[in-house]
Amino acid sequence: MKKRIACILLCLVMLLPLCACHGAAKRIAFAVPESFDTSRDFEITFWAKNDTNKVQTAIYQKAIADFEALYPNVTVNMRLYTDYGKIYNDVITNIATDTTPNVCITYPDHIATYMTGADVVVPLDDLFADANFGFGGSELRYDGPTQDEVIPEFLAECKIGDVSYAIPYMRSTEACYVNKTFVEKLGYTLPEMLTWDFVWEVSEAAMAKDANGNFKLNGQKVMIPFIYKSTDNMMIQMLRQKDAGYSTAAGEIEIFNDTTKELLYTIADHVKNGAFSTFKISSYPANFLNAGQCLFAVDSTAGATWIGSEAPLLDISADKLVQFETAVLPIPQFDPENPVMISQGPSLCIFNKEDPQVVLASWLFAQYLLTNDVQIAYAETEGYAPVTAKAQQSDDYQDYLSRAGEDNDEHYAVKIAATKLLMENTGNTFTTPVFNGSTSLRDAAGQMIEEVTKSVRRKQTVDETYMDKLFSDVNSLYRLDQISVSSDGPRDLGPLPQTAVLLLGALAVAWVLIGLFAGVTAIRNRKAKK
Repeated sequence: MKKRIACILLCLVMLLPLCACHGAAKRIAFAVPESFDTSRDFEITFWAKNDTNKVQTAIYQKAIADFEALYPNVTVNMRLYTDYGKIYNDVITNIATDTTPNVCITYPDHIATYMTGADVVVPLDDLFADANFGFGGSELRYDGPTQDEVIPEFLAECKIGDVSYAIPYMRSTEACYVNKTFVEKLGYTLPEMLTWDFVWEVSEAAMAKDANGNFKLNGQKVMIPFIYKSTDNMMIQMLRQKDAGYSTAAGEIEIFNDTTKELLYTIADHVKNGAFSTFKISSYPANFLNAGQCLFAVDSTAGATWIGSEAPLLDISADKLVQFETAVLPIPQFDPENPVMISQGPSLCIFNKEDPQVVLASWLFAQYLLTNDVQIAYAETEGYAPVTAKAQQSDDYQDYLSRAGEDNDEHYAVKIAATKLLMENTGNTFTTPVFNGSTSLRDAAGQMIEEVTKSVRRKQTVDETYMDKLFSDVNSLYRLDQISVSSDGPRDLGPLPQTAVLLLGALAVAWVLIGLFAGVTAIRNRKAKK
């Protein structure tokens, strides 16, 4: 009996390393090969994201086919996702089994978590500079950009610390899409740069009702003047505009401060009057805007094709559509003379593999996605901006921009206006610090706005006691107090996605059962020999 217990305990001890980390596989740090082996066939996987946009899917498919024609010994298998969060969860899960994709659409916040496994993500600086296969390399079979031709602000966003772990693929920012017709009907004139005070004032003015309970502005029963799609971006940008704390580069959490409280109190005041709501609570802001039930809808510039009376991707029925003039402006500012807005959009990372030739094949494909043909074609599908000056300044792309309003499809005016907004304000954009846990902090930032909005709608009291509890609850929910910070940055692994937890749990159970079976079998064999 004692031997049996000892065997079981030994199995459990052997199991502990499997449960202690995301992925226990030991990988060798990648070194750039001197040449690409064209005598061998390689198969790589590419995890991409689109919103069921068939045009975007076709662009990916054409890019893959064109790349494979240039490199016939490389096969690229694409897997499409409709949500960045699902890509993130699947990558985390696959790190545990060493089955990550080769190339992945992602965000630096996500990469910071992927990197909790040693040598999982390939650092790219040596590849950037490689004379043969780097940016503008002599051995490339396509006309890719040089490093100087990648927009420097976008390239800098792909650094974690001093090391580049990704290349930008597309970039967007947020825009405030405005029903200019309604704003002027209320007696206001739109400024070139919106301020928060202006948006709040106009939103409150839009709440006036007639004797029948209809809103005077639109004659309808429904009016939410100001709707914000991404409340995490809302809080992050407001804090940045106020020069208030969010986090340090090393991962120190600073968001629970007096400025955050002040902002939440202001939001609560306007929720109380029905002048403000969020996407998670009320639904997609573009739909309210297009139905004449909203004046200010903040969404990504990449969402411009859904917004406006003539939008090519309208998501409401024709009988609910209201005709109005759409203005595309930067998000509201506290200091309109010094505008600040977030830079966002997908990047590409490369995962390390045992064979450096496979990694090189992956890099060649990832870099191919920065060629003009891919960049321009994809950017024209939505309000994205190409990430290279080579594409932005090309004759083809400049011709595309100059034809705004010629039609309501490829040259839809609102979409091109949204793209120009980002290109004209690239120098005013910023990104948040990236560390393992920064994704949770971003979620927490938006959660506070969502909670305050819901509480006010439920007639709950929002005061100092409420705020203190909110800060404590959010801090605990997102485990922000568990991020340990050192001179080299935070070391906390953060909460695993549910899929990863389930997988690791299943592995643990399997190993326990295997251990028990092996132990029982060994004991029986010994008894049989006696």
